[in-house]
Amino acid sequence: MHRSIHGFLALVLVSSLSAFAQDSDNIGHTRHLHRHGDEHPRAAEADGRFMTSRDSPVVLDLPREDDAFFFVVFGDRTGGPTTGVSVLADAVRDTNLLEPDFVMTVGDLVQGYNQTPQWIEQMLEFKQIMDQLVCPWFPVAGNHDIYWRGPDRPEGEHEHNYEMHFGPLWYAFTHKNCGFIALYSDEGDPETGVKDYSKPASNVMSDEQRAWLGETLGRFSELDHVFVFLHHPRWLGGGYGSTWEPVHKMLVQAGNVTAVFAGHIHRMRSDARDGIEYISLATVGGAQSGVVPEAGYVHQFHVVTVRREQIALASIPVGQVMDVREITGEVSRETAELAQSQPQIEGAVTVSADGGARGQIIAHVANPTSRAIDVAVTLASEDNWWASLPDHAHARIEPGASKAFSFRIDRFAGVLNDRFRPLDLVVSADYLCEGHRYAIPETRRTIPMEVQLPAPARPEVERVIALDGRVGHLAVPPDKIAMDDGPLTLECWMKADSFAKRTGLVAKTENSEYGLFVSGAHPGFSIHLNNAYVDVVAENEVLEPGRWYHIAGVFDGREVRLYVNGSLVGAAPGTGVRTINALPLIIGGDVTGRGTMTSPFDGMIDAVRLSATARYSGEHFEPQRRWSRDDATVLLLNFDGKTAIWLYDESGRGAHPMMRPGVMLADQ
Repeated sequence: MHRSIHGFLALVLVSSLSAFAQDSDNIGHTRHLHRHGDEHPRAAEADGRFMTSRDSPVVLDLPREDDAFFFVVFGDRTGGPTTGVSVLADAVRDTNLLEPDFVMTVGDLVQGYNQTPQWIEQMLEFKQIMDQLVCPWFPVAGNHDIYWRGPDRPEGEHEHNYEMHFGPLWYAFTHKNCGFIALYSDEGDPETGVKDYSKPASNVMSDEQRAWLGETLGRFSELDHVFVFLHHPRWLGGGYGSTWEPVHKMLVQAGNVTAVFAGHIHRMRSDARDGIEYISLATVGGAQSGVVPEAGYVHQFHVVTVRREQIALASIPVGQVMDVREITGEVSRETAELAQSQPQIEGAVTVSADGGARGQIIAHVANPTSRAIDVAVTLASEDNWWASLPDHAHARIEPGASKAFSFRIDRFAGVLNDRFRPLDLVVSADYLCEGHRYAIPETRRTIPMEVQLPAPARPEVERVIALDGRVGHLAVPPDKIAMDDGPLTLECWMKADSFAKRTGLVAKTENSEYGLFVSGAHPGFSIHLNNAYVDVVAENEVLEPGRWYHIAGVFDGREVRLYVNGSLVGAAPGTGVRTINALPLIIGGDVTGRGTMTSPFDGMIDAVRLSATARYSGEHFEPQRRWSRDDATVLLLNFDGKTAIWLYDESGRGAHPMMRPGVMLADQ
């Protein structure tokens, strides 16, 4: 199933897990529970264990060689959709990568609330998954495992079925001088036998189980730690009543009960009392709201590291343990290649003056890898006037193959105004390995649009665009400014508010093409010829914030030149074929391989022109503030006005750029 990150990654080194705990100072002995940042046990002396042939005054601490171990605790599996078993299977896979000594559960193993035939089927399903663990596992009974629904309810409901197939309702064992006790929290009302965890009268431990617990705690009195497991966190009170109090006193009197684990509430919670940690787990497939994942509303399991003096506790979201051995050079290379691949869009949408739109597009998605991929293709927009048929598509694409996805697109007519937003093609993919599917970051490409804009009237005051230096930019569709290989001129006026170390001005450079830059306040022009960039950077020119400059880059087929305010500030020999890409021209930054903006410009830009000729030569020329179209003009933006999200291109090619957030028209 799909593995969600929830904004945090769990990378586990078992010997140094992050921990939270509560120290005890009031139960008659000293207990040290490991906290994040506390001193870790270290050897007093190296005792010949440390070796080197180098001379250094630094003494490196070595860990003590105590017989530490760790175990895993699973939360509730039930109460959610039937697909919860897939989450459980993912948790088993994660746990096998960690190889703990064993796994404990805290109950609700099957959906239950049924009769024997259905219960047996669910039990077999659960055990089949859990038996894939490479370590032993130990069950705890929860209400879903015990409660019966329907006629012919037997005494004890499903207790007999549970003990026949899972084991005793309560039991204990020892491991490496530690004790582990599983309790049964659904014995029911001792007077009526009613099982109902929401009623205090049903939350009473029987005399039989209490006597057994006391006897077991006595047998465990010399152990380093005792851990207790049950389903309901009765210590929280409320509907559970106050029947946990006498049990708690027994645990405190034992003197070595370190932690008690439960589930049922489907969220993480940590409480401490009298030196005992009370830990509630969330889910491993059970009903999960996910309301605040990073605060424990998440599918997860606990890892408990045990040393003689202390324990450490950590939670790992299900699906977040990475298999080091699976990420081979091939997987690393191919997932990166898949992430960088772009869907190809055939067709376009025609936008009319009333805002209505119609078109047919075909998205071609290729799988360049040696493994199959699962792909989801959707159309998305902040503008809810768009509609498409279908609204999404899924496919599995075999290695080296490609898949075409066809969409009919419409937009309701109304008014073409500032509320218009483009429609994006969104492609997400999973790279499929034997034990894991690797989610590839989604790719977004704006659907090509053909729009006929009226030419704006020339304003009384010249207009410019102001960019916020963070996300603001214009994107010019690449097909509208395509040029044959040969001479070109790229120019604009700019006034910066500040300069970053790398700052794009007008560019479509991604191992190809051309661009103007003002990185670190130094103007530069780059063009990709014969598979390598020719860069001209005026290191001696330092641009000042708050001042207008004309920047022009020229390629005439033999030389690459850079001009500032009409003066030649740098030149370099340059010949050969220009490398072409299908990425947009970004005004106010540079472009990434995914067609997005990077290296943003902070300030104002005016009068952007791209020409299929070398317009300037020699040492000096007088730059104009405003140009008119001629036969060599490929793009011409004087920023006189806008329609909806577009600024008008005067070249006659219809290369009207889209305004992205962080851009506004302003007076010069």
